[in-house]
Amino acid sequence: MKNGLLVLVLFLMMVGNLALAQATDNTPIGTWTNEDKEAKFEIYKCGNKLCGKIVWLKEPLREGKPKLDKSNPDKNLQNRPILGLVFMQNFSFDGNNKWDDGTIYDPKSGKTYSCYMKVLGKDKMEVKGYIGISLIGRTQNWTRVN
Repeated sequence: MKNGLLVLVLFLMMVGNLALAQATDNTPIGTWTNEDKEAKFEIYKCGNKLCGKIVWLKEPLREGKPKLDKSNPDKNLQNRPILGLVFMQNFSFDGNNKWDDGTIYDPKSGKTYSCYMKVLGKDKMEVKGYIGISLIGRTQNWTRVN
């Protein structure tokens, strides 16, 4: 009887660990790179939402100095560095591996777009920025770095 109970407890622990591992695989929290591998982004919890910041740039310097947010329409923000910039904000879990209702800022253009993230697998995520409705916009597939 004791052996049967021990086997049952071990089985339940294994199933619980497997479920936890699968839940972890379906979260965007972690470090990602974009399709052209110009940058790496850390997706992290900020309060009860998710945010993202730029943690690595292939070319972090311009003329020997850190790249700055020169395209930002707010002149007061044009001297902030791109590296470390929080460029994704306010994502809420929307079910089915999707985080929605967030925004993504493009430092190249200085524009901010509505955005969603959808985890497609352990190491793949679809990120779509759009204006208005999500049917029209730009989609990128990101790859998990760690």
